[in-house]
Amino acid sequence: MNDLAHLPFFGAATAPVWAPYALIVLAGVLPTAVWRWAGVALAGRMSPDSEVLTWVRAVATALIAAVIAKLVLYPSGALADMPITLRLGAAGIGFLAFVTTGKNVLVGVLIAEAVLIAGQVLVYG
Repeated sequence: MNDLAHLPFFGAATAPVWAPYALIVLAGVLPTAVWRWAGVALAGRMSPDSEVLTWVRAVATALIAAVIAKLVLYPSGALADMPITLRLGAAGIGFLAFVTTGKNVLVGVLIAEAVLIAGQVLVYG
């Protein structure tokens, strides 16, 4: 007997179609958001140019880069069924949206996700 069957996703045979996309949004936004919230909490006591905050920004950026690289190059689930060209294209367009919107992470992630969804519809109908 499965003790987790009453919880969402655990009792189902497969996850909902939108689950991988929700994971992309969470993996793309939360790692930087946590550091930003910590920065806001400590902002009055630290210089924005301090070595600690420079290190924090570097770690957050490295985490995002690692997660994106893993999702694009070594995906699992629904992403694994998409062509590598679609995954790379979505990442590139998402990055372009990120840069052109003043480095807005959420916009970049949502645009990349929209490209993936549109590409999946065009490829698989």
